[in-house]
Amino acid sequence: MTSDTRDPRHDCLFEPVQIGPKTMKNRFYAVAHSAGLGTTKPFSQAAFRGMKAEGGWAAVCSEYAPVSQDSDESPSISARIWDADDARNLALMAEEVHEHGALAGLELTHLGGYASRNESRVPSLAPTAFPSPYDPTSVPKEMDLDDIARVRRDWTLAARRARDVGFDIVYVYGCSDLPFQFLSPHHNRRTDGYGGSLDNRARLWLELLQDVKEAVGDECAVATRMSMEALLKGGVETDEILKFVEMADPLVDLWDINMESLVAPTDTGPSRFYPQGYQLETTSLVRSATQKPIVGVGRLTDPDRMAQIISSGALDIIGGARPSIADPFLPAKIESGRYSEIRECIGCNVCVMKAEIGGHIGCTQNATAGEEYRRGWHPERYTRATNSDSPVLVVGAGPSGMECAITLAKRGFEVHVAEAEDEVGGHLNWVRQLPGLAEWGRTVEWRAAELTRLPNAQVLTGTRLTDEQILNYGAEIVVLATGASWASDGVSAFAHDPVPVAEQGAPAIFTPEQILVDGIRSPGDTVIVYDADGYFVGPGMAELLAVEGFNTTLVTPLGVVAPKCDYTLEGELLRRRLRERGVQTRTQTTLGSVDVGAVTLIDETGTESAHETSAIVTVTRRVPSDSLYRSLRAATDGQDTETAPTIYRVGDCLTPRIIADAIFDGHRLAMEIDGPDPTTPLPYARERAVVPLRRTDES
Repeated sequence: MTSDTRDPRHDCLFEPVQIGPKTMKNRFYAVAHSAGLGTTKPFSQAAFRGMKAEGGWAAVCSEYAPVSQDSDESPSISARIWDADDARNLALMAEEVHEHGALAGLELTHLGGYASRNESRVPSLAPTAFPSPYDPTSVPKEMDLDDIARVRRDWTLAARRARDVGFDIVYVYGCSDLPFQFLSPHHNRRTDGYGGSLDNRARLWLELLQDVKEAVGDECAVATRMSMEALLKGGVETDEILKFVEMADPLVDLWDINMESLVAPTDTGPSRFYPQGYQLETTSLVRSATQKPIVGVGRLTDPDRMAQIISSGALDIIGGARPSIADPFLPAKIESGRYSEIRECIGCNVCVMKAEIGGHIGCTQNATAGEEYRRGWHPERYTRATNSDSPVLVVGAGPSGMECAITLAKRGFEVHVAEAEDEVGGHLNWVRQLPGLAEWGRTVEWRAAELTRLPNAQVLTGTRLTDEQILNYGAEIVVLATGASWASDGVSAFAHDPVPVAEQGAPAIFTPEQILVDGIRSPGDTVIVYDADGYFVGPGMAELLAVEGFNTTLVTPLGVVAPKCDYTLEGELLRRRLRERGVQTRTQTTLGSVDVGAVTLIDETGTESAHETSAIVTVTRRVPSDSLYRSLRAATDGQDTETAPTIYRVGDCLTPRIIADAIFDGHRLAMEIDGPDPTTPLPYARERAVVPLRRTDES
């Protein structure tokens, strides 16, 4: 396969698809997903979704849009469409998507008994008054016929608003929300015309489809999103699911099938546990019940796999949420045969963490995600820097250093990258060795390939530069990206003093790097992993050692093992995997001291106990590897500013953080390198209500 030549096998991906009265120009569909934007940040929403349209996605959806205040899900941010003001804000997105020749979709929904209503403070509604698993203290109101009629009216009004402001595809969202709750015999125990038989349980969903179809007429396609996982776990048997599809099929122009579930992260499955295309075995069952177009997802980034799926008939349309975040231009790159330029999703689910918990979308692979409007960044286009005639030396080729070097080169700089090790990648080279994290290596692979493609970027591996060599290199700008390393002293968020260690006979203490980089192993068969970090490294180390045959115990001062992984939908899966591997765990327990042949552990009550072990792996805190930065700053203090290079640091060398934020830091410095003070981030555009200035009596 030559560069810039599309493989004919992929031609099927660029065939038009008819969905009701609308036509998609190709088979790429950016499905709805949370981004922390909604109607609260309309300009960011428009720019973020519009970028996908510019990148070749033929249809682009917002996140889900609750139709009324009893479906409020605060503090999560959604694309509300409660009134005309919400619709006007969402119109910006539709206009931006249309600007690039794509269809705009809006997922109308009602969360039913799962709505949090933290802002609206009104009762939630459900087919039967079962407490929500999200908030068992709050019992929803069991809907009477008036409630059902009102929700139908709300949905109809929302559909008309969506149509009137330019949306082309309007949804009746099922999955785990109100239509699903009515269809599920687990949630629906009604004895009236909306409960009991399949026909009765399906009644509301069918009525909503009919209402929306009548409301939008021939101006919009009507789609419904249905979760196979939710229905199966909600007590709906496969034959009933297929029967429902047949019942609803005359009212549906597009079936959006996924594996969303309340009890497992199957729909947004992390790559640590789910391979690419993992949903197809289940979602493809719907094919037997409909000939209408079906869109499905599964973290699909491989065009060969996509073409095979389309050719098999399992799906008609390739859906993408995470892949469309990691590379909004994925369709355009496939269309033009630029396969090696695709920035593939690594399945780390930082996007989920950022959108759901952080309140604004972010991505490990794509530092520009969510920054299209507020910082004016574009994933493919770069402006030449005003100081691009200054040669640049980047020291360190980890994720942040590579990102910084790539961005500087694309802004016109001549860039040299000096890496002390024999290969680029920094700490990701050992992180990807942890069980299940091999796909995280795409972060390195894409950046290494990108640096090779850039004629004004040169990478020198196995090159450890001294202070003097750096100062005499000829670079006018020096960026230090020397990373960070794990400490072995036990200092953490829970103990700001080093853990006392016996002078002789104490168990060996290792850091993760020493295990994975230096190849050091325990002198005995019993290991304690002390994890005060709470993310992926501690459980990853424990699983690795257990697989290698060590009797492993993971000890953490936190309430659960790896709580940060709950934000990336990995937490419960990780904890289950550790149990399967035989790893013992102790929570709410701190490391008191390292004694002769044992450690002292302190539980939540303050009780101390000794535990024999031959080794300890400390996952407590990372320390910046900034000695080179400090010595260079000392050497250049007082020098002529016209001859001394300007020195910056990025990523973990500045301060340790998650990989996505380290990469973002390298990108930001490069984007603002010609600003007044690149060390201080420029203000970004905030979308907020501002009180107008008031005139005083004297003015």
